This record gives sequence, structure tokens and C-alpha cells, in this order.
Amino acid sequence: MTSSDRPTPAPSSPGTPAEPPVKDRVFRSSAGIAGGVLLLALAVWLGVDAVTHGEGSAPWTALAALLFLVPLVVAYTIRPAVFVNDDRLRIRNPFRTITLPWSCVGNVRAGYSNEVFDDAGVKYQLWAVPVSLRARKKAARQQSRAAMDDPSGRTSLSASPVRSPSDQIVEDLRELAERRSGAESAQGRPVVRWAYEVLAPSAAGAVLLAVLLAVA
Repeated sequence: MTSSDRPTPAPSSPGTPAEPPVKDRVFRSSAGIAGGVLLLALAVWLGVDAVTHGEGSAPWTALAALLFLVPLVVAYTIRPAVFVNDDRLRIRNPFRTITLPWSCVGNVRAGYSNEVFDDAGVKYQLWAVPVSLRARKKAARQQSRAAMDDPSGRTSLSASPVRSPSDQIVEDLRELAERRSGAESAQGRPVVRWAYEVLAPSAAGAVLLAVLLAVA
């Protein structure tokens, strides 16, 4: 299940100052965020208990484990998001942030995972828009039921196909890429930035944890 923010731009008139840029539409996994919060609460509870009641090197080992695990939990559950506007698609995955102007988006595909391909064929996974096979089967049943209720097919020809929420997001992204690929403001090349704010503390925690376990 994903959540999105779809603000409406305010109208402007000649002679008035330019309005601030419209905020991005944001897609995130509500289930992933909820799971991440629960895991973080459990990790903090166990870590604090080990630090306050542990003996010997146990407190330091607990701190090192928290330094290693907490960034990873945040990276895989809370951090992923997809930001969309008329100029570009920005994908915030666990360890990378990929910015794709619409001109360089080659395809958006929904399979067992949701993926974006640039015009060079490089694939980027949409972590924030996970595939739900259950929701996809439910949408297929609704589509089949609608077809059975209308044997002539007249209604099904005019109605939009029923899709799961994640498949609908992928379809919206595909249509937006096709519509905006030629826009002047949507030109550019892919930009990839590594999430060192996640990688650095997790790597430091892993090294510290390995040292503490080796000398224990």
C-alpha cells in the first residue's frame, strides 16, 4: 500500500510574482514505514536494556549493533520514496537517490517488482512502490466480475481497467513520461547519488562490532 501527496498548483495572473514551485507528488509504502517504526522501537528497547543492565563488553557491543542495524532498518523501511513532478522522477532507494528527467526515462514496468529503465537500458527499482500480488489478484477478480456482469462488453469498453494501487502508480508514471519527455524543462541525464549518510554509520558500526566480537 502506498501513500501519495498531490497538491494542486495555485493559478497565477500576468503581472504578479511567480508562484513557488509546485511540491512533488510523493509515493511511499505505508506498510514499510509502519514495519520500520516497530523494528526501530524493538531495537532501541533491547539496546537500551543491554546498555543499562549489561556487564563487561555487552553495553559496547549493544551500541555497536545499534549503530550497524538502525541505519539499515531506516534505509529499507522509512527512507524509500518516489518523488514526481512535471520535470523529473526522483527515486530514493535504500542506498541511492536517482534523479531521472522525463526525457531520459525509457520505460516504466510492473512485474514482480516495479522498475524504471532509462534510455540506456539501466534499470532502477522502485522500492517505495512494492508489488502486492494479493492486490493484483483482487483487481483481476474485480475486472472479471465486471465482465461477467456485462456480457455485451459495452461497459467494459468504456470503463478503465481495474488495477492494483501499485500498478496504477506505474501506469501514471508511464503516461507522465510519455507526455513530458519532449518538454524543455524535462531534459537532462540521470544523476545518481549514494546515500553516504546511511552507508557510513552502518559501516562504522559493522567494523566496531567485528572488533568487539573478535576481542571478546
